[in-house]
Amino acid sequence: MLNTLWFILIAVLFIGFLFLEGFDYGVGMLLRILTREDHERRAIINTIGPVWDANEVWMITAGGAMFAAFPHVYATLFSGFYLALVLLLGALIVRGLGFEFRSKEENPRWRNAWDWAIFVGSLVPALLWGVALSNLIRGVPVDRDMHYVGTLFDLLNPYALLGGINMVVAFLLHGALFLGMKLEGSLQERACRFAERLWPWTTGLFFLFIVYGYFETDFVQHVGVNPGVIPVLGVLSLLSSGYFIRRRDHGKGFVLVALSVVFITATLFVALYPRLIVSSLNPDWSLTIYNAASSPYTLRVMLIITLILLPIVLLYQGWTYYTFRHRIRADRPEEMVY
Repeated sequence: MLNTLWFILIAVLFIGFLFLEGFDYGVGMLLRILTREDHERRAIINTIGPVWDANEVWMITAGGAMFAAFPHVYATLFSGFYLALVLLLGALIVRGLGFEFRSKEENPRWRNAWDWAIFVGSLVPALLWGVALSNLIRGVPVDRDMHYVGTLFDLLNPYALLGGINMVVAFLLHGALFLGMKLEGSLQERACRFAERLWPWTTGLFFLFIVYGYFETDFVQHVGVNPGVIPVLGVLSLLSSGYFIRRRDHGKGFVLVALSVVFITATLFVALYPRLIVSSLNPDWSLTIYNAASSPYTLRVMLIITLILLPIVLLYQGWTYYTFRHRIRADRPEEMVY
């Protein structure tokens, strides 16, 4: 029972992370796509400036929960995905520095360099997370001793790369809709037009990924739990978001794209259960919530701590979003913090 509860908790943490960091990464990538004007780029940064670091807490918490509850999974991931994780963490560090230092100097070269740091620091994690999640459901070469025995090139397979591209495009759409809600004026209009042009690509790539996954994964043969209507809701959310995007109803479009991310990610975890890492060498060598878990005592203590602290974190983050709910105008620099 405890193993399943921790599987659900980690799934919730990753769903929350992808939901919040989805538009966060998207905004960072759009920084160099929507405009070349310094004051407009500053406005874009200020839409997520007060919340980007809180969004990343979900990733840190998910990693910590994985280490505490399923240490064998944590060890296998860090040994097999080591170079990718180092690149991911390096990109996130540079991205954070970009947010903090970009507006400290008015020198155009200084600001342009940090704009590139934010762009790359948003693009690389989005791509790598898509590649990593695609590999986990496709399967990676893990032996009977839970050791990763492949190379970096095993992770850069066509299916995983398609998954990475899917995540980048989806996050760009999510970010554009978020900017549609947070900005005003011509910059908001550009974000809306970008979302309209990107939605067909997002939908087409998503269905291509589903079809390709039918041949590359064993979800049909080894489905953990029948996901029921969850994947249907994910598809319907993505399809219906196009209607509201065309009508310039940014709020509903944003919510529907967010729901599609939530339902699709939930589908992956439900179908994966009780596996955590699929072995491409032998399905019996896969890491599961049973053979990769900590002791029952550890799971029990960590669950109590989580149940106490998680509501506090949620309340604090909700208060942060409420406090900084106002729109940003590029022509009002006095209202910008970043």
